[in-house]
Amino acid sequence: MTTGLELYDVTIIGGGPAGLYAAFYSGMRDMKTKLIEAKEELGGRLLIYPEKMIWDVGGLKPTRCEQLIAQLIEQAQTFDPTIVLGQQITGLKRLEDGTMIVTSDTGEQHHTRTLILALGYGVAKVAKLELEGANRFEVTNLHYTVTDLQSFQGKRVLLSGGGDTAVDWAMELEAIAASVTVVHRRERLGGHEKNARYVEESSIHVFKPFAIAQLHGNGDAIEAVTIARTDADCELTADTQRLDVDAVIVNHGQLSDFGPIVDWGLDMGQWSIAVDEKMGTNLPGIFAAGDTASFPNKLYLIAGAFNDAAIAVNGAKLYLEPKAPSMAYVSSHNAKFNERNKALLNKERD
Repeated sequence: MTTGLELYDVTIIGGGPAGLYAAFYSGMRDMKTKLIEAKEELGGRLLIYPEKMIWDVGGLKPTRCEQLIAQLIEQAQTFDPTIVLGQQITGLKRLEDGTMIVTSDTGEQHHTRTLILALGYGVAKVAKLELEGANRFEVTNLHYTVTDLQSFQGKRVLLSGGGDTAVDWAMELEAIAASVTVVHRRERLGGHEKNARYVEESSIHVFKPFAIAQLHGNGDAIEAVTIARTDADCELTADTQRLDVDAVIVNHGQLSDFGPIVDWGLDMGQWSIAVDEKMGTNLPGIFAAGDTASFPNKLYLIAGAFNDAAIAVNGAKLYLEPKAPSMAYVSSHNAKFNERNKALLNKERD
C-alpha cells in the first residue's frame, strides 16, 4: 500500500534510556529505525536530575546523569537512526497490509511496520507545591529540580519529599549547603533503605511526619517556612514550627499522562502496559520497554530498561521475520563492529 511516507521497520516512541538503547540495538538487528521523542531533547526522566550520580549500571563507574545521557545518545546514533524531536504521538491507524501510521500532535505522520513504546510513565509534569502564591517564588529560591548543586553552596536548604530523589539530593547537598532539612509527610522515608538510614543518622535534619504549611517571603524570595505535623491521613495539624531558609526544593514526584495512547486498545493500567515474554503488547506488532512495560519480576532500574529494550527489539524483529535469529550476535563477535573496532584501536595507538 502506497502512503507517500517512508516506511520504517521499527519506530520507537520515547527517548529515555529504554528508547535510546532500543535505537542502538535495532541497528544491530539491521532494522530501519526511527525514534520519536515528545520533548525537544533526549534523555527522558534522567533530564530531571542531571547532577545526580548513577551507580547501578553494570561496568560503569559512578557517572553523572548528564554524562550518561550524552553517552546513551552517542550510542543510539551508532547506526544512524532517524530521530524526531518535539512530537507527542497521539493517533494510530493500522493499514490493510498490517503496517501502521502514527500521527503526532503536530499533524505529522510516520509509517512503520512495528512500534516500541518506551514512554516511561507518559509525559511527565512536576507535582508542584499546592500553596497559594507559591508560584511567585519559582523565579528565585523555590526549586522543583536540581541542575547545579554548587548553587546551594553555604545555604540553608529545605527539601520537601521523602522518595529516592529527595533522599539522594539531601545526601549530595549535605557537604555543600550550610544545612539541609528534609520534611516528609509520612512516618518513614522512602527510597533505598541504605540511603534513607544514612539520612536519618547524618547531620541532615529530618522532620516527619511533617509538611510545608506556609511560605514566608521577602519580596520574591522565601526567607522562612512554616511546617506542620501531619496526621494519619497526611492532613496538617496545629502542631507547627517555623524554619529560616535560603532555598526550598520540592520533590513530590511526577504527574504523568499517556495522552490519547490510552484509547488505542492496549491492555494497560494507570502507569504501565502489560507485555508478554517478548515485550509484546496485546496489539500485534506493538511492543513496550522500560518503565512503560509491566510484567512479573520487573526490574525498575536503568539496567532493566536496557534489557527490556533488547527483548522488545528482538520481538519486533521476529514479528517481521519469524525465521530470523532470536537475538543479535554479541558485539565482541559481531562483524558490524569490525571496522569501528579497528578505528578505535588505531586511535588508541596514536
